[in-house]
Amino acid sequence: MTKGKYIQLILILGSMTALGPFSIDMYLPSFSGIAKDLHTSVTLVSESLSSYFIGISFGQLLYGPLLDRFGRKKPLFIGLLVYILASFGCAVVSDIHVFIGLRFVQAVGSCAATVASVAMVRDLFPVKEIPNVLSKLMLVLGLSPMLAPTIGSYVTTYYGWHPIFYILMCLGGFVLIASQLGLPDTHKPDHTISLKPKPIISNFVAIIKVPQFYTYALTGSIAFSGLFTYVAASPILFMDILKVDATVYGWIFAFMSVSFIGSSQLNSLLLRRFSSEQMIFGALVAQIAISVTFLILAINGDLGLYGTIAMLFLFLACLGISNPNTAGLTLAPFAKNTGSASALMGATQLGIGALSSFAVGIFVKDSMVPMVAIMTCTTIIAFIILNIGKRKIKKTVMNSGDEEIMMGH
Repeated sequence: MTKGKYIQLILILGSMTALGPFSIDMYLPSFSGIAKDLHTSVTLVSESLSSYFIGISFGQLLYGPLLDRFGRKKPLFIGLLVYILASFGCAVVSDIHVFIGLRFVQAVGSCAATVASVAMVRDLFPVKEIPNVLSKLMLVLGLSPMLAPTIGSYVTTYYGWHPIFYILMCLGGFVLIASQLGLPDTHKPDHTISLKPKPIISNFVAIIKVPQFYTYALTGSIAFSGLFTYVAASPILFMDILKVDATVYGWIFAFMSVSFIGSSQLNSLLLRRFSSEQMIFGALVAQIAISVTFLILAINGDLGLYGTIAMLFLFLACLGISNPNTAGLTLAPFAKNTGSASALMGATQLGIGALSSFAVGIFVKDSMVPMVAIMTCTTIIAFIILNIGKRKIKKTVMNSGDEEIMMGH
């Protein structure tokens, strides 16, 4: 593969991965504007964020078998078409409940790109290269929380919130054209894969039973839910509790993503010296130390705006290191049904993320303590699951003598 072709693949796959997060982050500064226009509360508008997370969880499971059965490009085309139409609907809607429903549909459409991009990474690159490639995708993906809220805040300030969804509609169109013209068809349709519910469910069950899958999928998803907690809580945290305006909030959100991008690129360098397993363990130990410190400072009221930004910056840096490694190790054992494995991994991540965002909606009102408490608990749970699961993986490998399952060492 030439360097130019490699860069082209990374950019297109990265833009596919970034479409969902862009759709989440870009409209965050416009919550109060949407609430005012649709005659409702900011709390009800925030339910559109939760419906988006639920839509992605559901959609991931839908596209997994479709991508394995029909190849990557056809389901991707249909999903992006749904996304474009739903984005247009969000722009012209006048009822909050219809808006919440359309956000669900928009999410179902967008995750065709999310699932296809991860499955195509597994198709196109050797297993040992996957964490490295995923780190590079994080660089493109990381531009989303840098650019999206900042663009969203300026668009909202000068033109209102409706144009945000026209911009998302155009982005969907760009990803559709780029993916259809610029990506190879990496997976031939496999008609042995049934689309009847029973075989699909038994296929998912077979994937879930692989110890390497459930250990790293759960560890990565529960740890990563800290990001969803932060995203869901950030408009309340910065605009209501810490009293910054929409434009400043956009810039703070952009600054935070520098942490995530920087650490995911540092991950590429560290992988030359350390294994993915060591990277995950180290990142989670650091994340526990940071989140516990953060919680103590928050309870004592010792954090102002800059202290809060500093603690969140450090917390997100840990996720930038652990996430590409947990994803790489989760998918390593699968060659035939990569689409389904990728979908299950994504659904687990987004499902747990949706629960975190619901918890934020219930508990985060006028204090940052509940947000930090959720982040601390999820980090500790992820660490416990990692250590229990690693023993199970070791036992499975010793029993079966199967070396493929331990790829990533």
